[in-house]
Amino acid sequence: MPKKTSSSEPTFEQAFKELESIIAKLESGELSLDESLALFERGQALAKQCGALLDAAELKVKQLSPDG
Repeated sequence: MPKKTSSSEPTFEQAFKELESIIAKLESGELSLDESLALFERGQALAKQCGALLDAAELKVKQLSPDG
C-alpha cells in the first residue's frame, strides 16, 4: 500500500498535474508579469518536490533490487 504524505504535501501525481497546468498557463502568454512570476516560482517548487520524490523512489527500487 502506498505511503501517505502529510496533508500539506501533495503526492507526486498531484504535484505533477499541477506543474503541467502551470506550464500550460505560462505558455498561453495571457498572464501578467506578476502572475507569471508567481506561477514560475510555484512551478520551481513543484519541480523540486517531484525530483525529490523520484529520487526517493529510485533509491527504494535500488534497495529492493537483488543487485543492490
